[in-house]
Amino acid sequence: VQLQASGGGLVQAGGSLRLSCAASGRTFGNYVMGWFRQAPGKEREFVAAITFGGDTTRYSDSVKGRFTISRDNAKNTVYLQMNSLKPEDTAVYYCTADRNIYISTLNPGYWGQGTQVTVSS
Repeated sequence: VQLQASGGGLVQAGGSLRLSCAASGRTFGNYVMGWFRQAPGKEREFVAAITFGGDTTRYSDSVKGRFTISRDNAKNTVYLQMNSLKPEDTAVYYCTADRNIYISTLNPGYWGQGTQVTVSS
């Protein structure tokens, strides 16, 4: 599956952004979709994941209550709505896909290119 993320940019602290990720190549509905991020000088970290039908989601503690992951299987697209952004949310955000929800939170099999999110204080 090929993944194309978009929607990153520069925003002030407290603001919002919505990332999108368009998938192609295989049946989108068969995959758990997710987001990871990597800040400068830090390791890549899990952000959120959503199962095939959208009935189950997972979030890291650092974004829980502020970020919302959703998907539109008809459009082969997954979204990450990011509210109340903080400077520590600054990172390159990566769209991911895997068939397993557990693996999706650790080391997904498919990765898209990143999109930069910068939150100014």
